[in-house]
Amino acid sequence: MKTFFDLQKEVVERGLCHRCGGCVSLCTAVNYGALELGPDGHPRYKDVDRCIECGLCHAACPENPELEAETRQRLAWSAPIGRILGIRVARALDPQVRQQATDGGVVTALLLHLLDTGHIDGAIVARQTGPFHREPTLAVRREEILEGAGFHFDTTHSMVGLGREYAHRHGLDLVSPKILKGLHRVALVGTPCQIHAFRRLETLGVMPSESVALCLGLFCSGNFAFGEEERARLAEAGGFSWADVVKINVKDTFQVHLRSGDVIELDLHILDTMKHPACHYCQDYAAEVADISFGGIGAPEGWTTVVSRTPKGRAAFLDTLGHTVEEYDRTGQPDLADRVLEQLMRASAAKRRHAQAFREQMTRGASTRR
Repeated sequence: MKTFFDLQKEVVERGLCHRCGGCVSLCTAVNYGALELGPDGHPRYKDVDRCIECGLCHAACPENPELEAETRQRLAWSAPIGRILGIRVARALDPQVRQQATDGGVVTALLLHLLDTGHIDGAIVARQTGPFHREPTLAVRREEILEGAGFHFDTTHSMVGLGREYAHRHGLDLVSPKILKGLHRVALVGTPCQIHAFRRLETLGVMPSESVALCLGLFCSGNFAFGEEERARLAEAGGFSWADVVKINVKDTFQVHLRSGDVIELDLHILDTMKHPACHYCQDYAAEVADISFGGIGAPEGWTTVVSRTPKGRAAFLDTLGHTVEEYDRTGQPDLADRVLEQLMRASAAKRRHAQAFREQMTRGASTRR
């Protein structure tokens, strides 16, 4: 049986760790307490003497292929981008939510509706703690859910000493009985790697998977480092000053929203060197094993592409229509869903090809060293 020692050698030390936190969440939930997340977001031993070498942390890792087939079968996954029960384009009805959120604010609007109607009693979201830094938090009130909406550039914060990461860092470490404090209907909002890790906890049938009622996945091009050097490179390429930036977004292009109302778009390739190393090996763009997947690709500006993947995900989304969410008027565009799906499949295929190329390169490098 493989243990955390093997996980370190096979995943962490090879640069394949996605920092999803699944291994640490599992170890904490079963009260072993042998693992923790280090300052860089990677798992490490907290107390090696408490490790019983059960191998669950290794099994829970998305980089371990052993549970992939079973997990996909359980969720009725189908090629090429997972199960699809429906595709819609929508946005939040509340203008304040739309202004604060990204790509129409449907995730935020859905969470608010689920909380107001008692379908969930909390949500794990990413709250902005600096211009380029987000940290996971357990939101149990409306205002806390709103704090997790969108990504806005805040010029009131100093650029010095702020985190280098944009997008989500390990959120599964919040899915533990000690932190959930008796909550049993929590929505998990996460990137594809986080959703994959959680689904493996479900497949294993271990805590804390029983506490999560709904998995909401976000389309993901990668997790990016925006240090001083990277910001300077982006500003030069786009011809803008960060002092004029109010919001950034990653869709099929890298979008920089300025105070003037102008939007500067840069090719996503400029972000390749800024990606967290493990993101180069990730093959899931569309959060293929979530209950619902969300993102801006394929949707008109200010709207969200919504992919329902499970019956409970579809039911949750449909229940919001007319309450906190409105659907895009497809009059004259009967093929909108087909066009959105085509763009989503194209983006997914591109990420898969990129990942496969990097994995082949790693394999060739390993063979050369031998």
